[in-house]
Amino acid sequence: MAIRVKLDEMLYQRRMSLTELADRIGLTLPNLSILKTGKAKAIRFSTLDAICTALDCQPGDILEHDPSAPAAPADEEA
Repeated sequence: MAIRVKLDEMLYQRRMSLTELADRIGLTLPNLSILKTGKAKAIRFSTLDAICTALDCQPGDILEHDPSAPAAPADEEA
């Protein structure tokens, strides 16, 4: 997929653990981990808003479009 999740980099910059972020935004650690590893197929705006608020950042600090990334297989596209 051409969307890359840069949550690890932002957590490192903010010196925050994934567990701490999960607690702050009320999301389960497994669900946040799926997002962090780039395996999520979607994200709710409310979740993105909560992450950006907790990390004091913009959505573009967390998500990046990488056109050189391989496309998702046809059966995985929405």
